[in-house]
Parts: sequence; structure tokens; C-alpha cells
Amino acid sequence: MKKYFAEFIGTMVLTLMGCGTAVFLGCGTPAGVVGTAIAFGLAVVAMAYTIGEISGCHINPAITLGVALSGRMTWKDACGYWVGQFLGGIVGAALLWAIIAATGAPGAMGDPAGMGANGVANAGGVWGACLVEVIATCVFVLVVLGATDSKLGAGKPAGLAIGLALVLVHLVCINLTGTSVNPARSFGPALFAGGEALKNVWVFICAPLVGGALAACLWGCLAGCKKAE
Repeated sequence: MKKYFAEFIGTMVLTLMGCGTAVFLGCGTPAGVVGTAIAFGLAVVAMAYTIGEISGCHINPAITLGVALSGRMTWKDACGYWVGQFLGGIVGAALLWAIIAATGAPGAMGDPAGMGANGVANAGGVWGACLVEVIATCVFVLVVLGATDSKLGAGKPAGLAIGLALVLVHLVCINLTGTSVNPARSFGPALFAGGEALKNVWVFICAPLVGGALAACLWGCLAGCKKAE
């Protein structure tokens, strides 16, 4: 249960701080895009060194899927992680909504929903957004699986590598989909944003999970080749 609670806390912080930066800094300028990307990356690094020894700091259902498919955790634990992550995303978004309501802060540039929610319009529609999110999540989860591998990984610096990888995919994808690569981070804000964000949230749940599964397959091939040398 402690692991699941750690995932709840980590995902709550990621959603609040990452989406909060998107709301209050805005993503309508290059500086806003860079700032938001860094905020998401820093949130992951901070949580990695806070709860990493408790739960591994997945704070992302796509990562948990990749880890489970790689045989590094039981499916029972994976289900517990998913519950904690989605609840954390909802509570993080609720706290952000409360801050916006209490302060009367306007919706940010490039974020008409005002919640850091994801969208499909700039990616050419649903299928374009699916393609973007599958590729970006695959790259991100592949870094996670490689950096945290017990034999081939980076050890303690893994949290930094993962945080930087998240910055990288955000820099590429923010102006296309708002960058999800994380179903829990998308679900919470979409609940409060409503409208198109909620209508299309399935894209940002399904596509990252597909990307996570692909990453597990790719890492299995890479790790298998390394062991066979």
C-alpha cells in the first residue's frame, strides 16, 4: 500500500506543478514552451529522488505498463500503481483548479481550457495526435526502461536521465498535443477542463499505453541482444 500511496503523491505533484506551469506561464511563446517542458522534467527528477526508493517513481501508467510487460513487477502491483496514479492526477488537477478559482487567474496563452489539458487540433486531428503520442511515449518509456535496468541501467543518476528525456519530448510535442505521454496526467485536467479536452481524452490514455507497450518490446530486444554478446 505504501508504494501505491507514493505513486499517488508523485503523480499529484507532477500534474499540479507541470500543468500549473502550463497554465500560469503559458505555452504561447517559445519561453513558455521551454519553461513548461522544464517544469515537467524537474517534477519527475524531484519525485524520483523523493519516492524512487519506495515505488520506483513511475507516476505514469504507460511506464507501469512497460515495466510490467518487461517482467519487473506483478500485474497486481501494476493495478495498484494505476489506481494511485489516476487518483493522483485527479487530485493534482483539483488543486490546480482550486488555485485558479481562488486567485481568479485567467486561462493561459495557448491553454484555452486553463488546466494544461491536451488537445488534438494542432496535430491534425485524432490520428495525428495518436501518432505523436505513441512515438513520444515510446521514446520516453524506452529511456526509463534502459536507465532503470538492474544490470544495464544508470543507477542513481537514472532519475536525472528520465527527467531530461521528459523535457525533450515536451519540447517536441507541446505545440502539437500539449504533450501527454502520461494517461494520468491527462485524465485529471480533462475532467476539470471538460469540452473537447474531455471528449478527446481517450487519445491521451490509449496512445501513451500503446507507446509504453512498444517501448517494452524494443527494450526487450535491445537487452536481449546485449546479453547475447
